[in-house]
Amino acid sequence: MDRLETRELDYFVTLAEEMHFGKAAERLGISQPPLSRAISRLERRLGVELLRRTSRRVELTPAGAVFLTDARAVLDAVDVAAQRARQAARDDRLVVAVRPGTATGLLADVMEVYAGQNGAVPTEIVFTDNQAGALRDGTADIGLLCGTDDLSGLHSEDLAPERSVALLASGHRLAAHPAVQLGELRREATYQQCPPSPALDETVDLVALGKLITVVGESIMRRLGPGVTAVPVADDPGTMLVLAWHPRSLGTTRTGFARAARAAARQRAAEGMAASA
Repeated sequence: MDRLETRELDYFVTLAEEMHFGKAAERLGISQPPLSRAISRLERRLGVELLRRTSRRVELTPAGAVFLTDARAVLDAVDVAAQRARQAARDDRLVVAVRPGTATGLLADVMEVYAGQNGAVPTEIVFTDNQAGALRDGTADIGLLCGTDDLSGLHSEDLAPERSVALLASGHRLAAHPAVQLGELRREATYQQCPPSPALDETVDLVALGKLITVVGESIMRRLGPGVTAVPVADDPGTMLVLAWHPRSLGTTRTGFARAARAAARQRAAEGMAASA
């Protein structure tokens, strides 16, 4: 028997997950007839029936259930191989995934500490709203994420808590308050729980124009212009900034970066306590 192609495995796994030829074809970006032919061809090559088809439903046979487990394992192994190849090709640099708008917060302190370490390698910053995805597919070696992000399949460690602040137009009546409550914000017509755009500049402009009130992490405070005021939200627990990486990552340099991140977080905590004393 000829070696199976990963495309055939992908078609079968997608169909097994959807249990519907039309939905599986749509997810794969193909029409239904080629998918049906591919599955029939796969069954002929294997010499077993993988799926039972009726006019109303599709279901796995016992052989199909076994094949599904192994097919997923093969596809996962292919993904891992691609990830490790990408990482091996950049063994002289470290790629860090971060959310746009965080360059002036903890990240800037970490980069400064890391650059002063012996053995530090050149770093490349990937700005993305899906840092976890960049770590899973090997685009990045390590990332700074929020503890509320989906960290499944990743290793992580807490770095530093981040307070929540409300962004208000500087002339707004609440902008002069030392702190605000979420209830006060929710009564405002322009309040949105999350920024409407991942682009920080757009969010800041909307706030400055009086079109938006929203809550963000305090790390963006250095990016605000004179028309926007950040006010602590007293009853919002905030979030935890975490350092995360994929367990299969080859990045031996991430140890040094993690050490720098911990040192920078401790330094920021000490400065915060000194300021509040």
